[in-house]
Amino acid sequence: MTGKILVSLDLGEPEDARQLLKTAEDLAGLRTDELHIVTVVPTYSMPIVGSYFGPGEEEKVLERALLALKTFLSENAASPEKVKGHIAHGSIYSEIMNVADKLDCDLIVIGAHRPGLSDYLLGPNAARVVRHANQSVYVVRH
Repeated sequence: MTGKILVSLDLGEPEDARQLLKTAEDLAGLRTDELHIVTVVPTYSMPIVGSYFGPGEEEKVLERALLALKTFLSENAASPEKVKGHIAHGSIYSEIMNVADKLDCDLIVIGAHRPGLSDYLLGPNAARVVRHANQSVYVVRH
């Protein structure tokens, strides 16, 4: 079976991102899938947040995020030339689903931290993707 897999990575958690990338590569290899990686940069649209950043700062952040993703993939992907990296900007869970739909993916791979004693639910972004995505969702516990 051939298809497309979208993996959402948080580059702020490099060890978790490496584990998630490895799991997705294994899944893609089993099915000979096209592997897409997305990193979502949250928007600064809230006035209290946006007021701390000058004009053009969001574009600079997106450029740095793309460079960080390319560097991460070149250092950690088994075959970096076969992995397609994408940067999205906005609400994390909605952008993951938008990119998956746009790329016509049939599987989303997303990470979720193991719950602590006070938290037996998925994180809010992973939970929303699981509930609302048009694709199957594979959740990897860290």
